Amino acid sequence: MGTYAAVVLAGGAARRMGGVDKPALPVGGRSMRDRVLAAVGDAAPRVLVGPGGGVTDGVRVTREDPPGGGPVAATAAGLALLDPDTTLVALLAADLPLLTRAAIGDLLDHLAPPVAARPDSLSSPQALAGSPASAAPAGSLSSQRAPADNPSGRRVGAVPDREWPADGVCFVDANGRRQSLCGVWRVEALRAGLLRLAAERGGSLAGASMRALFAGLAIREVPWAGDGPPPWFDCDTDEDVRRAEEWVR
Repeated sequence: MGTYAAVVLAGGAARRMGGVDKPALPVGGRSMRDRVLAAVGDAAPRVLVGPGGGVTDGVRVTREDPPGGGPVAATAAGLALLDPDTTLVALLAADLPLLTRAAIGDLLDHLAPPVAARPDSLSSPQALAGSPASAAPAGSLSSQRAPADNPSGRRVGAVPDREWPADGVCFVDANGRRQSLCGVWRVEALRAGLLRLAAERGGSLAGASMRALFAGLAIREVPWAGDGPPPWFDCDTDEDVRRAEEWVR
């Protein structure tokens, strides 16, 4: 699979489940958080952003600033604990009880050569910092930014598989929706996105959306072709947890 780190985001409010500590809920006798951490057991380091009580030894634990500040603030907190030479990071929600090591390997396998190999017009700081898709050469890379006539945010285009290097890869469901918190990303690109977004928001990342963070990044979408249930299945409701229980039996 290659060397990579993992940042697991576990600080959500779980409003649709009464505000419980959702990642701590068991599925198949094991908390969802621990299942996600096990799926990236070969990552170094592993960072958990959120409550860390009872977490496995060796996992680095931190909190977003402010606590409850949302997934972008949590991403920034998690990246801050990575080793200086880390180039790839799996960025994952903590409520993915069906995630597997094989699924992470599939994502890693879909990353193309380093971004430095990209043509000059696509490797500039402006491109990494979120230039609009219209600024890229036709037929090359596209951003996640939705045009005015596509307010749903559905993808208009994506990085052709293997054709150009990507800033990251994530699974996409059968309806074409990106599962961005089930992906692997180049650390440099994420940090550039965080810097751009903080500058746009006057220095604060609290409440920022993941769509805004990924705007301008070259993202490769990976349909799930493996056996079993989709690894990106997240548990937002009690019914989701029950469905996950059935799958892991």
